Amino acid sequence: MPKVEIRPVESKRDLKKFVKVPFFVHRDHPEWVPPLIMDRMEFLNRNKNPYFDHAEVGLWLAEKDGQPVGRLSAQIDENWDSYRGGNDGQFGFFESIDDQEVATALLDTGCDWLAGKGREKVYGPMDFTTNDEIGIQISGFDVRPSILENCHQPYFQGLVEGAGFSKAMDLLMWHLEMGKLAKGLEFHPAIMESAQKSLDEHGITIRKMRRSDLPNEMARFHEVYNEAWGDNWGFVPITKEEVEFHAKTLKLVIDEDWAMIAETGDGETVGAALTLPDINQVLAKMKGRVFPTGWYHYLTGRKKIDSVRILALGVKKAYQHTGVAAALYVRHIQTTDPDGVMKGEAGWILETNEPMNRALEGMGGEVTKKFRVYEKALA
Repeated sequence: MPKVEIRPVESKRDLKKFVKVPFFVHRDHPEWVPPLIMDRMEFLNRNKNPYFDHAEVGLWLAEKDGQPVGRLSAQIDENWDSYRGGNDGQFGFFESIDDQEVATALLDTGCDWLAGKGREKVYGPMDFTTNDEIGIQISGFDVRPSILENCHQPYFQGLVEGAGFSKAMDLLMWHLEMGKLAKGLEFHPAIMESAQKSLDEHGITIRKMRRSDLPNEMARFHEVYNEAWGDNWGFVPITKEEVEFHAKTLKLVIDEDWAMIAETGDGETVGAALTLPDINQVLAKMKGRVFPTGWYHYLTGRKKIDSVRILALGVKKAYQHTGVAAALYVRHIQTTDPDGVMKGEAGWILETNEPMNRALEGMGGEVTKKFRVYEKALA
């Protein structure tokens, strides 16, 4: 049998191989959506992604007979250390063929690297943080992933657990039949009552984000995001530079109708929702490339998208009991076009986030996918 070789990513050529590993691992996966290669190359570029300004990252390839058959990152994030305390590391970008030897060799390499730098525990996968793609998919393999969501083979769970990792937290993806709601199928009346209260008693209004003022709009979103999610398990504040970096990537995807700001009468931003058209419906036809035909699929396919992903919806702490979240839920249903967008996905939602999970259930939601974050002691 060919021997597994684990080697570090040391060149641009290696990095491109790293980016293209999923194309090999998932070549027969009917629901996998190829990411844009140029986008992934930029995300992993140490000179462009501001994550590298506060983190140390190692990247490795697993090869058999010169064929890349797996990959892994390991990272130490100064912002995680300062915000969460402890002495943790993270791993991410895990991909492997169905071979325990390959997976264990990769994960052991990442753990040894972290232990050698004094880390005592590792969490993952996180690509690179809980603000990015996160977790190993453990259910819902027959459902296509939506925008900015990982898609894994069913055997991944066994590989990670076989390498000595155990569950730290599960995250849920909720499916919403928004077209039915828009056509008059009422969700839980308490949500409607709470939404109306935010308008009548607190003077909160919901408006669209303005694409013409996107840098400032994303700054408002950033302010809400870091406060609203601050107490969540695994959360690390996203920096201003990271928000700007992601905004450049999402500029062609953001739809003003679905990006929302909640504010008081005097203009204070108190809540926000970043919901994105599910561009994966188009990416599936682009095969990871913009040229020569990718742009054609993008331009012709974007108008046919019938699904969205509620990526982030939050409210500042001082306003979390005023019905602002409910008002944002209701605005989503009001925005739904019964002849266009018919469905949506919300997540990732922590399994322990009872208020959000109850709200999504009250809207007729159904959990269709689960992702798991793992942990392992290194000492």
